[in-house]
Amino acid sequence: MSAPNRSAASTERRDEAVPVDEYARGYAEGYGEGLKEALREILQHVSRGHTAQELRFLVESRLARVHDDVELKRKSVLSPPRRPAWGSILRPPASATANAAAPTTPIAAAGTSYLFREERPIRGAACAAASARGYPRVLAISLRPPPFAAPRGTELEFVPVQVGGDPDAATSPTKLSGRIRAAAESDGGALVYFDAFETMATEVGIDPMLKFVTWLVQLAGTTGSAVVVSVDPSTLDPRAMSLLQRSFPHVE
Repeated sequence: MSAPNRSAASTERRDEAVPVDEYARGYAEGYGEGLKEALREILQHVSRGHTAQELRFLVESRLARVHDDVELKRKSVLSPPRRPAWGSILRPPASATANAAAPTTPIAAAGTSYLFREERPIRGAACAAASARGYPRVLAISLRPPPFAAPRGTELEFVPVQVGGDPDAATSPTKLSGRIRAAAESDGGALVYFDAFETMATEVGIDPMLKFVTWLVQLAGTTGSAVVVSVDPSTLDPRAMSLLQRSFPHVE
């Protein structure tokens, strides 16, 4: 009686091993395809002449979207879209589609300003890093040192924002305006990178900060400078966010 039981158990184990092996093979193949896609994307960025610092920010921005891409892929596998037989005729070339979908980092030209709506200052910092080479000086106003270095020939000044200090401290809007004006009105103008809007708003209030940013954008337009601001929309109420966006000619 025991022999048939062992035989049945062996057969059951072999049956269970088949799907496990198939799952492992499918996972490994998917992992390999993911690596190929990531390396191809890096090669595309390298071929476009991006610097090592710009590549770093492009990769970080891509990593931040991995979860969304995985979820989209999962849904597409569960419910694959139905395409007509003539879809391949109307579909644009693969190279054109890839170039259209590839994220691009805007360059802040002289006299313009960009507002980046993001949870973490990644795209804003990437824009500042890519734009810095066009200015003799960069003024970075932030809670921490900026995650980019100034290119050769550009002076980078870091202005740390202090929390819980005197409202008349060196990083209050009133005090900052003098330092920013001096840099912007110098020869060649300046690039101002600012990612501490929410923090300063808790110190001095939202309305003074909205006026400060509006003045900052106007100053860039009259001095040939540029402004890059990164803000987390979830930290502001809809009214404040709407007013903030109206100050900028470019909102990302």
